[in-house]
Amino acid sequence: MSSTNEAPAVVGTGIADPAPLGLAAFALTTFLLSAANAGWMKSATGDAWLGYAFAYGGLAQLLAGMWEFRNRNVFGATAFASYGSFWIGLGLWALLVAPHALSATAAGHDIGWILLGFAIFNTYMLICSTQVNSAVFAVFLTLEVTEIILFIGQFANNTSVVKIGGYVGVLTALVAWYTSFAGVLNGISGRAVAPVGRPMFNLAGRA
Repeated sequence: MSSTNEAPAVVGTGIADPAPLGLAAFALTTFLLSAANAGWMKSATGDAWLGYAFAYGGLAQLLAGMWEFRNRNVFGATAFASYGSFWIGLGLWALLVAPHALSATAAGHDIGWILLGFAIFNTYMLICSTQVNSAVFAVFLTLEVTEIILFIGQFANNTSVVKIGGYVGVLTALVAWYTSFAGVLNGISGRAVAPVGRPMFNLAGRA
């Protein structure tokens, strides 16, 4: 996740910017689960997200996070490794825990606690994203709203609220896809073709 509106450039690491991959993996898996939450998959199983929680949203994001460590990007490493692990953990919960839940309400409360925990994590990542660029900030802002709406809906056992969370989740995925697209296009162009904006403000007070 580049910190300016310039094309991503990593000096001396010998690897490309992994952020577009991580963002794309996050976007697709978020889109699939959010579409199910929004009630758009009435003629499907609703579990299309599950395999991708392991293979794409999970593994690809986790790999992107490890490459961000190689790039000395602590924000990108923390974000991608954490959300990659989130998807893997959610997939394991769906396979190993959910089938044994005493009730749908108990399973929903499990999801509520998971989302509450990640909303707390996402809150300080949202603050830190103000130091990256406007597009990344928009990803974390829409994700924050998604997580809050969904954990409220799960705790209240309110399908209408969960459906609203699904709509906001689809918006989150679209914002993440755009940010990924901008990273790819700017990276291959060598200049800022697709705008991502500048940091919201400078906490470090650098010039």
